[in-house]
Amino acid sequence: MLRPVKYVAMVCGLVWLFAVPAAAARYRVKTIDEAPPTDELSEEIAAQLQPKAVRIERGKKVLCDIWLRKQWPVRHGFEPTGEILYPFEPGELIGVIRYHRQGEDFRGQQLEPGVYTMRYALQPVDGNHVGTSDTRDFVLLLPAAEDQEVAPLDEQSLVDLSTEASGTTHPALLAMRAVGEGAADEAVPTMRHDEDRDLWSVRVRGKTNDADKPTLPVEIVVVGQAEL
Repeated sequence: MLRPVKYVAMVCGLVWLFAVPAAAARYRVKTIDEAPPTDELSEEIAAQLQPKAVRIERGKKVLCDIWLRKQWPVRHGFEPTGEILYPFEPGELIGVIRYHRQGEDFRGQQLEPGVYTMRYALQPVDGNHVGTSDTRDFVLLLPAAEDQEVAPLDEQSLVDLSTEASGTTHPALLAMRAVGEGAADEAVPTMRHDEDRDLWSVRVRGKTNDADKPTLPVEIVVVGQAEL
């Protein structure tokens, strides 16, 4: 029979043992003073990016860096709905992301280390996508070497280039989520964790060309997968 003191010590040790992985799994975000990787981007796209990056880390390891576009073109007078949250036109350049190590998109597809452009897209309305996301807002990832111009891409070009990033027949994508009330005044960047679905998203804020709404908070899922 275990003595009380030894039993308590053993229980405490087990609690600590199981608590370590949970703590280590947490992601955090910060702003870093690092210019966009101009050697891996076209001059046209590089010139449109902010001079500082948003870095996402887990423990001592860097997952990715994100450079937002200096100013987002948006639809004036846009009002969000239950299906579409953000005022971007499909194919619009949102920013650039650099993966330092292998990552996964919202479908669990492998993303090789490297630089990708981020472009806004709407999920198709068909039977193949029912229940995979709360809204139709997504960011598609495209190989930076293949995406050379800032102008919005048409749907077919967007999908074709994004499948090159995934290496499959499906585009490489990151889901976008609603930011909620009060987000316009919230300090950013910040990480959000949906414990029920184990989704980690980064919340950022960018400038727009809309005088009525000169800044826009957005939230992008960077870790976690759809319930396929």
